[in-house]
Amino acid sequence: MATEAHGAEEGGLVFHPMDQFIIKPLFGGDEIGLFTITNATLWMALTVLAIVGLLVFGSSRRAIVPSRGQSVAELAYGFVYKMVEDVTGKDGVKYFPYIMTLFMFIVMANFLGLIPMSFTTTSHFAVTVVLALLVFLTVTILGFVKNGTGFLGLFWVSSAPLPLRPILAIIELISYFVRPVSHSIRLAGNVMAGHAVIKVFAGFAAIAVISPVSVVAITAMYGLEVLVAFIQAYVFTILTCVYLKDALHPHH
Repeated sequence: MATEAHGAEEGGLVFHPMDQFIIKPLFGGDEIGLFTITNATLWMALTVLAIVGLLVFGSSRRAIVPSRGQSVAELAYGFVYKMVEDVTGKDGVKYFPYIMTLFMFIVMANFLGLIPMSFTTTSHFAVTVVLALLVFLTVTILGFVKNGTGFLGLFWVSSAPLPLRPILAIIELISYFVRPVSHSIRLAGNVMAGHAVIKVFAGFAAIAVISPVSVVAITAMYGLEVLVAFIQAYVFTILTCVYLKDALHPHH
């Protein structure tokens, strides 16, 4: 079987679009331990540094006529603040720093992942599941702290006919616990799919007959991925705001 696979690689075009998502130790070796520095570690650190560079150093001058960096930082701040205020109300504004941090980490990681030969950390469920679980645990704990047992009113649809309320309560409870699953899969799945498709088109670019078509397809997909990078960060963030609103105002 190994000989046949080797022969297939020599005789035709072979590429592995999912290889770009493999986590590897940064300083050689094959084994990954608890404290091993990997390519994922490096690109998450670069993401944090990029955020600090944009939000701290980019806007440190606070000029009346802002630089491009300051303009981007102010736009991001205003965009997320407005989102939090519109969705959660004035009560949710105090949680703006947490939501801003989430948005900036995801959008910056997505954009850095578009650099050729980079590593997209948000394409891994290990990252997105942790982010989604943090949101889930935060809003659940906050819901009980703010409302006590009244938080359970989130699952009781008082506007429905009385015989249907227990059934709807079970459905609401199941959908609530499914939230971190859909929250994490949506982000990682969309980012992973886009990068894999670009890699497939790049593989076909080596064939002279179809290389022009492949290059056009890569360019179109790359433009789409730039849009997806922002949209997925926006979707993750606005869903977090919706979940926060449910924690602050749980009654239907």
